[in-house]
Amino acid sequence: MKALVTGGAGFIGSHVAEALLEDGAEVLIIDNLSTGKKANLPQKAAFLELDICSEELKKVILEFKPEIIFQLAAQIDVQKSIFDPAFDAYVNIVGAIKLLEAAREAKVKKIVYSSSAAVYGEPCFLPVTEEHQILPLSAYGISKHTVEHYLTAYKKLYNINYSILRYGNVFGPRQDPLGEAGVVAIFTSKVLKGEPCSIFGDGKQTRDFVYVKDIAAANLLAAKAPGSQIVNIATGVETSINEVFALLRDLSGQNQSQVIRKEARQGEIRRMVMSTEKAKKEIGYNSKYTFLDGIKETIAYYQNGKI
Repeated sequence: MKALVTGGAGFIGSHVAEALLEDGAEVLIIDNLSTGKKANLPQKAAFLELDICSEELKKVILEFKPEIIFQLAAQIDVQKSIFDPAFDAYVNIVGAIKLLEAAREAKVKKIVYSSSAAVYGEPCFLPVTEEHQILPLSAYGISKHTVEHYLTAYKKLYNINYSILRYGNVFGPRQDPLGEAGVVAIFTSKVLKGEPCSIFGDGKQTRDFVYVKDIAAANLLAAKAPGSQIVNIATGVETSINEVFALLRDLSGQNQSQVIRKEARQGEIRRMVMSTEKAKKEIGYNSKYTFLDGIKETIAYYQNGKI
């Protein structure tokens, strides 16, 4: 398999690239290094420092001729998307369109697209299935869902297959606690330093935390699955923010870290847990890592000085 991974120097993208290489694929990574890091790049992958919005993108794709493109390059900060929705749309929507146009000319067989639970907004029922209403609460969620429409259109117009993977809250090694990080990376970094962790509201809000290695495995399964599909990639397990903090503190042995309670954030989703039944049926996905398994590996990573 010849595979192009956009955003492959990033947290999730680098794990996807590694999994592809382990599977015997020839991998080219494109990343503008705005948030990605060269240290994340797998040694056996080819790399080009390039923005997906660049005019050079089409030339690179036409020359490499990938069979499959894994689209992970994105503006991923939800708060930034709210404050600067035009920038979010430019990167996430315009960049994806440029990629699709290049894929069309290069006759790419399939695009595996990293989407998000953010497309659903506040859940009307739990667990959230792929048939749940789409009502995003942020520009990030809107831009992610907009690209899903483009993918379905390009399938009808040009017969480019797609797998749209709607992720839960991804965590694991290489997630930068200082950047556009999730709560696990932020808390892990602070707990290991004995610093206080801020919890907004009562901390009983829940998320479906999915380990990054499960995400990487799902990308490979999607690439090999026939046809096109939209599936949730998560664990089907709810974990509260309070539970995240307590588990991190217990496992790390750093009991000096305390909680600072802050006012609840307006518009924050109260509960989220996702059904993965469709993913099991359509691409053969099963979460292999429990939250505990993933947290242990994440703590070990940061304890080795990689913060």
